[in-house]
Amino acid sequence: MRVSMMQFKPALGHVDENFERVERLMVRAMVEQPDVLVLPELWSTGYYPTPVKEYADDEGRRSKAFLSESARRLRVNIVGGTAIVSDGGRIFNRSYAVDRNGAIRAEYDKIHLFSPAGEEKVFASGDRLVSFELDGVKCSIAVCYDIRFPEMIRRLALDGVEVMFVPAAWPKKRAEHWRILNRARAIENQMFVVAVNSGGYSTAIEPWGEVLIEGDIDEAVLTVELNLETKKTLGSMMNVFADRNETIDHV
Repeated sequence: MRVSMMQFKPALGHVDENFERVERLMVRAMVEQPDVLVLPELWSTGYYPTPVKEYADDEGRRSKAFLSESARRLRVNIVGGTAIVSDGGRIFNRSYAVDRNGAIRAEYDKIHLFSPAGEEKVFASGDRLVSFELDGVKCSIAVCYDIRFPEMIRRLALDGVEVMFVPAAWPKKRAEHWRILNRARAIENQMFVVAVNSGGYSTAIEPWGEVLIEGDIDEAVLTVELNLETKKTLGSMMNVFADRNETIDHV
């Protein structure tokens, strides 16, 4: 699976400008012939303009239409970062995964809301995990702060997820936490982690914990090949899932 990560800092509150910027980055990324394009958290608005409800995409209509049309036209899968979405009278930080035919394969609402930034005051928390297939590969999405909650990622790993996409708006001052947490989630769950951050240091990590690529803080399209055989080889050498001792899970 060949993945292109679109790292950029969205212009805060300038929605039309951000849509145009993503369009340009997608065209630029396609030179690398990726199977999947990945956007950062809140790519269309920045993190995050207030009052949030004035920037919310009603039922995600504009975001879904744009991502679906782009996927069909470019013949590529897209993990669409996240967008501010109003739905049922509530506002979510929502991600869409779209296949090459433009079909929405998954919708994920950020579960763990970052209280130091007051996210819980403006967003509703998601209440379900998601998994989906892109080109036959089982994938999932965690958003930014979610990566600090290993029990969430482990549940998805036990469900057979091979590639975890992590769109984020992680600050530079906690960059070392970003690196460590993403590597830890990859190693302990023997999965690929593809983490795209508007604040820089986007990265892809393979199941052994090797960093395949890492960006700096500038706008960039970072392309990497995920050798899915690595996961199978590791599983045959050291299968942590088979070795789990569940007798202590509830102690």
